[in-house]
Amino acid sequence: MGAYFDVAASISDIRLLLKVKSLPKSPDSRRIFVAGGTGYVGTALIPILLERRHRVRVLVRPGSKAQLPAECEVVSGNPLDANSYRQLIRPADTFIHLVGVAHPSRAKRAAFRAVDLVSVREAASTCGELRVQHFIYLSVAHPAPLGIMKNYVAVRAECERMIQERHLNSTILRPWYVLGPGRRWPYLLLPFYKVCEWLPFTRDSALRLGLVTLDELILALIDAVESPAQGTRIVEVPAIRDAGLHLSREAALRTT
Repeated sequence: MGAYFDVAASISDIRLLLKVKSLPKSPDSRRIFVAGGTGYVGTALIPILLERRHRVRVLVRPGSKAQLPAECEVVSGNPLDANSYRQLIRPADTFIHLVGVAHPSRAKRAAFRAVDLVSVREAASTCGELRVQHFIYLSVAHPAPLGIMKNYVAVRAECERMIQERHLNSTILRPWYVLGPGRRWPYLLLPFYKVCEWLPFTRDSALRLGLVTLDELILALIDAVESPAQGTRIVEVPAIRDAGLHLSREAALRTT
């Protein structure tokens, strides 16, 4: 089973890379600091950032044996400590926050507050202090049905409030569930989603809590990097799905 998922991940990575290569490069190379870059999203995102000619520094925990591209700079620090950020963020102009408890469940309420919440508090505070130009946060869709990941959603909403209270130029992405290698069973729900999106009284909720693919999320993160927000920009599921189209349009505008 592990070998199957490795092959599926490789095919997905190649498909996304080919899609990105078809887009003209952004004329502006960003200096990007990534916290949480060794997880499910980060390991897919970092090679694409490098392909787009951005300079990437990735924070890993001391002693971590992160498998990251040689082209990025790997630094060791504590993602729950502002001092680590204070020493390591500069000269980044863009901060991408991907830190979070893996495989969220109802049983991990304390971990959400100890990891997800603290990491955002420390990172946002330091980015405000250092005047980082753009803070990108991977949140979650809300409001959501009561009882389904209630504690996880509540902590992510609190994190969003902290970011906004710091008056950071920020992009907050709100996927609900990300489909990709090892996470394909929700494809079975797609017919149900289609029906709910068609019905007027369930359409808004179905779109807000819709499924996105890992490729779509990566393209939305790239779009956020290359089109920095002024103030706070919220990117919901429909906009995440359309990010590839938006990138193409922006590239076309730059070449005309």
